[in-house]
Amino acid sequence: MRLFWREVLSHRPLLTWETIRDFFLIAGGALVQALALRLFLVPAQLASGGISGLSQIINFYTGFPIGVMVFLGNLPLFVLGWRYLGGPRFAMRTAFAVVSYSLFLDLLVFFLPSQGLTNDLVLNALFGGVISGIGFGLVYKGRGTSGGSDILARILSNWRGLSISQSYLLTDALIVFLAGISFSWEKALYALVNLYVSGLTAEAITEGSNVVRTALIITSQPEEVAQKIMYELERGVTFVPARGGYTGSDRTVLYCVISKAEVARVKALVREADSRAFMVIGHAHEALGEGFQSLYH
Repeated sequence: MRLFWREVLSHRPLLTWETIRDFFLIAGGALVQALALRLFLVPAQLASGGISGLSQIINFYTGFPIGVMVFLGNLPLFVLGWRYLGGPRFAMRTAFAVVSYSLFLDLLVFFLPSQGLTNDLVLNALFGGVISGIGFGLVYKGRGTSGGSDILARILSNWRGLSISQSYLLTDALIVFLAGISFSWEKALYALVNLYVSGLTAEAITEGSNVVRTALIITSQPEEVAQKIMYELERGVTFVPARGGYTGSDRTVLYCVISKAEVARVKALVREADSRAFMVIGHAHEALGEGFQSLYH
């Protein structure tokens, strides 16, 4: 125990605005997740996956408080996470997320209707997935984890070399199977829909909506093309030396990042400078830095 606290104190983070912001995001995400569970998933008997879903099943048979079981179920996983996922840096945010989520789960019982907002399984699966996904996304943006299957999936990924998505599939599939036995197979199928929607929403919240386009341009007139893009579109261009695999001749590839609205303009500018240029337009989830969103947002 002394070693535990010595390691924690030796890595004690400075109280910066970024740290405070992260903990606010984690607390907000935990609250949103708890609202989704209490308003949509628990009343409809839709297992949420991970420790929360297992706690729902145990609560169905025993009546034990879900929040308490979420906390107790995360304790052994927390110890494993401490050992394999980064010690104190992992511990602080994860412990805060788990404790906040557990408290909100049991406190909200006194403020929310036990029957939820609707009896429609489709609405419960969709809204439960969207709202819980928002909660997960906020926790991830706060550089935290939600404990439970998050920890187990990352340990399996490190231990067995499985991808994170495969690890989540293994951990959540068992919970959904148990939910099918406990509640009904129809509700287990809706629980899968909920998990899918939750994952998509969490990804959208984490990555944001700042999807941009990238342009790779292979041209025999690199200077002319670059000048047009830099001075008429006011976008930066990077010169990448390359060699043609078929011809063996040296070429210059231009790389630039643009917004979706600027794609047509770039095509026109490249066509004006070199009508024989070869161009590939790709997608990028996010662009950070000058001309786009700040790296410190």
